[in-house]
Amino acid sequence: MTSHPLIRLLDRGSTLFLVLLGAFAIAIPVLNLLMPAGSFLHVSTYFVSLFGKYVCYGLLALSIDLIWGYVGILSLGHGAFFALGGYAMGMHLMRVIAGEGVYRSDLPDFMVFLDWKELPWYWHGFEHFWFAMLMVVLVPGAFALVFGFFAFRSRIKGVYFSIITQAMTYAAMLLFFRNNTGFGGNNGLTDFKHILGFSLLEPGTKVGLYVISALALAGTFLLCRFVTASKLGRVLTAIRDAESRVMFSGYDPLRYKLFVWTLSAVLCGIAGALYVPQVGIINPSEMHPGNSIEMAIWAAVGGRGTLIGPIIGAWLVNGAKSVFTVAVPDLWLYFLGAIFIATTLFLPAGVVGLGRLVSGRKKGRTGDRS
Repeated sequence: MTSHPLIRLLDRGSTLFLVLLGAFAIAIPVLNLLMPAGSFLHVSTYFVSLFGKYVCYGLLALSIDLIWGYVGILSLGHGAFFALGGYAMGMHLMRVIAGEGVYRSDLPDFMVFLDWKELPWYWHGFEHFWFAMLMVVLVPGAFALVFGFFAFRSRIKGVYFSIITQAMTYAAMLLFFRNNTGFGGNNGLTDFKHILGFSLLEPGTKVGLYVISALALAGTFLLCRFVTASKLGRVLTAIRDAESRVMFSGYDPLRYKLFVWTLSAVLCGIAGALYVPQVGIINPSEMHPGNSIEMAIWAAVGGRGTLIGPIIGAWLVNGAKSVFTVAVPDLWLYFLGAIFIATTLFLPAGVVGLGRLVSGRKKGRTGDRS
């Protein structure tokens, strides 16, 4: 009797993760909408949005792990793909409030302020939700496809690839900072009011966005698990460990690397699109190279090459960031650097690796006693 493919796909850790994610996806909305505001169990709308943001970060960390943990490609430019998806969503949210801004114009407020006379051609179509969602996928995907094709065809790898991805996102940031590009310049896009007719200020909308983000994370996790557990995944890890041997075995590493690189960028764009309506703003600072470096730290802290680890790392690091930036904001960057150094020196396999080591030792002791 053969088991269901989904059962074969999930191990114990993956199943536990999805169960806990589902439990939180149900519990947080219930505690926010049904518990009275004065109750100890009540979860405020602020924390719903914060948790939603963390879920988006988890999706982002998952996309990083897909290429770094399983193919050995360290990208320091994924902030660009994240921001492109965010800008696509932001452009839609700006278009659907035409006539509702400060200037009551069909143009976004920043365009009126900068004395733009008409909407740029690349803004057309974003008044339709389906078109915006298509751009969320296509724009980061196409950008990654073109960039990756030339980079991988030139056999750029290792630290050199990391440097050019960092240069790429820095160049994109400088481009989007310019007012004449039509993306809001330094201030970016903000003052969003509603999505699909639902007010973004309503607690119910924020809860809905949180649940959708959690479902997106669960679906992305299953997709990544399917990819990494398949024959494709075995080829990817072989490319990571010995690319030249893979090439001599008859496989073309370019196609495999290009596929997973583009898929990772698309997942980043989806994370950015889910992130924007929950935080209420998207600006070029999301493309800052420091953000992309921080994403790599999430994967390293959690344990790259595990799928679950980078998600946990993203939540741990950003939870610490929320605490530090309120209590001692000046010390946050020092603490972040210390985390990365300590992980590199003492926990090369990350938090998940430490958990597996402890669990293995306990099983060993139990076996010795028996």
